[in-house]
Amino acid sequence: MMADIKSDYIKPLENALEDGTPCVLGTVSADNTPEISPKGSIIVYDSGRLAFWERSHRGAAGNIAKNAQVVVYYRNPDHAESLPQGGALRLYGTASVITDDAVTTDVYDRMPEREQKADAGRKGHAVMIAVDRITNLRGDDV
Repeated sequence: MMADIKSDYIKPLENALEDGTPCVLGTVSADNTPEISPKGSIIVYDSGRLAFWERSHRGAAGNIAKNAQVVVYYRNPDHAESLPQGGALRLYGTASVITDDAVTTDVYDRMPEREQKADAGRKGHAVMIAVDRITNLRGDDV
């Protein structure tokens, strides 16, 4: 079952790069090596899914191909009053590479302009995360 991404979380998540606090994606490789990667292109695709543009084609992309379970970590102390536990969220879910052209275009068009410019040739691809749990830093569901 997908989690419900609260409307209060959308703006902070989607403005994370511009605010200087990009989201961090946690993945695990086939040999169980953990990796974290900053993702400036994270968007709230709908109430139960995040999406991002994978342009680096490095560790995270390979890890998702082998193990689709991921976590997105967000923290911005400037949102300490409006978000749980000092402005921090962990969003857990299952990632998948998007092959549908319309959805891929939609993700690209909705991500921050700075990220679009970093891949103006559109050599990357869209990744969707079906979020099944959202927690604060204590691990409490929020």
